[in-house]
Amino acid sequence: MGVFPDFDGLGGIGDLRAVVGALLTFVLIIAVLMLIVSAIVWAIATAHGIYATASKGRTGVLVALGAAVLAGGGVAWMNWLLSLGQQL
Repeated sequence: MGVFPDFDGLGGIGDLRAVVGALLTFVLIIAVLMLIVSAIVWAIATAHGIYATASKGRTGVLVALGAAVLAGGGVAWMNWLLSLGQQL
């Protein structure tokens, strides 16, 4: 069975792919910067005994990791689904 979506059927699909790629890059850069800043805040607040701020820093680290995993994992998952669809 040769059923596969026709991505070239829509006009401007190349522009849409470029925009999505740029947004993905932007999300990953912001996630890495957020991870760095949150880790620094977490470390400094823990060293000085400010546990409420350390908790917020830890939350920031987890949110940044989650955003990076979702952004990168979404692309990998979509590529896997497309390759699976080609095999059927």
